[in-house]
Amino acid sequence: MTNKHPISVNGRTYSWPQKPLVVICLDGSEPAYTDEARKRGLMPNLERVIQKGGEYRAHSVVPSFTNPNNLSIATGRPPEVHGICGNYLIDPDTGLETMMNDPKWLRAPTIFAEFQKAGARILMVTAKDKLRLLLSKGLIYDGSAIAFSSEKADKATHTENGIDNPCAQWSIALPDVYSADLSEFVFAAGVKLIPEFKPDITYLSTTDFIQHKYGPTEKGALDFYAMFDSYVGQLDALGVTLIITADHGMNDKHLANGEPDVLYLQDDLDAAFGEGKTKVILPITDPYVVHHGALGSYAAIYTYDADPKAVAKHLATLEGMDAVLEKAEACARFGLPPDRTGDVIAVSGGKNKSKVIGTSRSKHDLSGLDVPLRSHGGLTEQTVPFFINTKSATLPGGLRNFDAYFVGCSAAE
Repeated sequence: MTNKHPISVNGRTYSWPQKPLVVICLDGSEPAYTDEARKRGLMPNLERVIQKGGEYRAHSVVPSFTNPNNLSIATGRPPEVHGICGNYLIDPDTGLETMMNDPKWLRAPTIFAEFQKAGARILMVTAKDKLRLLLSKGLIYDGSAIAFSSEKADKATHTENGIDNPCAQWSIALPDVYSADLSEFVFAAGVKLIPEFKPDITYLSTTDFIQHKYGPTEKGALDFYAMFDSYVGQLDALGVTLIITADHGMNDKHLANGEPDVLYLQDDLDAAFGEGKTKVILPITDPYVVHHGALGSYAAIYTYDADPKAVAKHLATLEGMDAVLEKAEACARFGLPPDRTGDVIAVSGGKNKSKVIGTSRSKHDLSGLDVPLRSHGGLTEQTVPFFINTKSATLPGGLRNFDAYFVGCSAAE
């Protein structure tokens, strides 16, 4: 491995990793989760990782949603480079609202695909298949790559994923998509396949079902992090360079009575500017809305017969807004692609971090929320943990979660 030359990906140079490199993205892992679990002595293996390496804080990209951040980790760059700025947008070519889950939306090569071209072996296991489709773009299943999701592990094939039905092979039941088991399957697959497949580069990415459902001090969350810690120990024992970070944080987004703290922005803008003059898009929208009801702390507003400056000025007066920016300023601040960004960007949170944005009250089905709303998307969910099991790596200033592979590749034995 050590004789391989550095490679360039999206304008960054990556050394060839001295040891097998494993990056874990713990979806929705607000730093308080590991803090609280550690206080209770539930993460002894993570404590040992920190002693060998270090514990840091990093920033995610905004919007602090799953897809933009996973693709930033996978490409080492912000959305202005890779193009994935949410799950949902108005297609600039058609003017129609559409999901952004198709790999065609990805504009930049991934670190995984470029390392495979240079001769590396790649392992990727995600919780959700929508993410696997995007992250695996460019991989060739010629025996040097495996990429599958726990959601559809029973449908994995050598042709499409580099592996045949892990559920059948390992006599493991397919986990429910709304469960902690979906993430545990990711960890278990990594522990099994790393010594067998011997990948140079591994990516393990979970789901934030637990973090949406439980706060950091609740039993469901503490049980999850205790479970995760057992896999941290097993992965660390494999002799890999291990980095653990997150795509975004998570906060309570409800009032004292348990009701969601929602600003229905389309209703407000229709009243202020008239119906049909603006269109509010919520990039958190995806096929899995049971645990968040498509409510997050980030919205893109498209203006038609309304002045963007007037819209921005109006939004800035609303309670709970942390940032209201016109397109150019939003793209400059958050590293967003201009052609896939609304005319005005609104980021909510407020003094209690609790404000989320909806479109119209009638358009949100919150019947699936069986606990008070917890969600993400804003500046208040931008701080994420960053753990590494070696002190020999180079950490850039202004550490970002998408520096994970750059940091890991710089680690020496």
